Amino acid sequence: MKWLAVVYGLVAYLVFFVTFLYSVGFVGGVFVPRTIDTGQTASLVPALVIDLVLLGIFAVQHSLMARPAFKALWTRVVPAPMERSTYVLFSSLALILLFWQWRALPQTVWQVGSPILSAVIWIIAGLGWATVLLSTFLINHFDLFGLRQVWAYRRSGETPPPEFRTPLFYRVVRHPLYLGFLVAFWAAPVMSVGHLLFAAATTGYVLIAIQLEERDLTAVFGDRYRDYKKKVSMLLPLPRRG
Repeated sequence: MKWLAVVYGLVAYLVFFVTFLYSVGFVGGVFVPRTIDTGQTASLVPALVIDLVLLGIFAVQHSLMARPAFKALWTRVVPAPMERSTYVLFSSLALILLFWQWRALPQTVWQVGSPILSAVIWIIAGLGWATVLLSTFLINHFDLFGLRQVWAYRRSGETPPPEFRTPLFYRVVRHPLYLGFLVAFWAAPVMSVGHLLFAAATTGYVLIAIQLEERDLTAVFGDRYRDYKKKVSMLLPLPRRG
């Protein structure tokens, strides 16, 4: 059973990693067969409805399965050491569904004419994705995606407790991972209607998700997290407060 948990965690992680790489190409419009502006198309209203439903499926899954109350019920079915891997797997599947069924709305909202400025925007987008990936390693990449839990379970039969750490980026913003996503989504030299819908909807989701996540973090870490909130800005790297 313990080795089965490790194999399951590795499979879930592999699905996540491939999905993450595809998401870079999907949003950036490079290297993948279907992007945010290519693939299936539809007239405006049906496309908006389908795309919003797909975004809603991901948002509900990603938030609902992360809540402590849901975890308490879910771990009656899924062993606790495999809970995080299952969450990662379901999140990846929700994104795969979005990539598969997304309806492109390629009409241009804005387009940067200068090749130099376009290159600068692409670099900014790349920095956003790099911030996302680096942020996961700063707080413990393998814990975030379930590998630490299944490996610890194989070794000791127990799930390691959560850790509270604030390295590097986390000293200037509380959610650098979300900030990286927003930069990557909005930094586009060519912004289509579909891309704008995606960026706006995910921004709204991020702002809601942060409130839910911080409520859970406060419940787990108490005054340590309350003090952290007082000192460090949520998304924008503003000067520390008193």
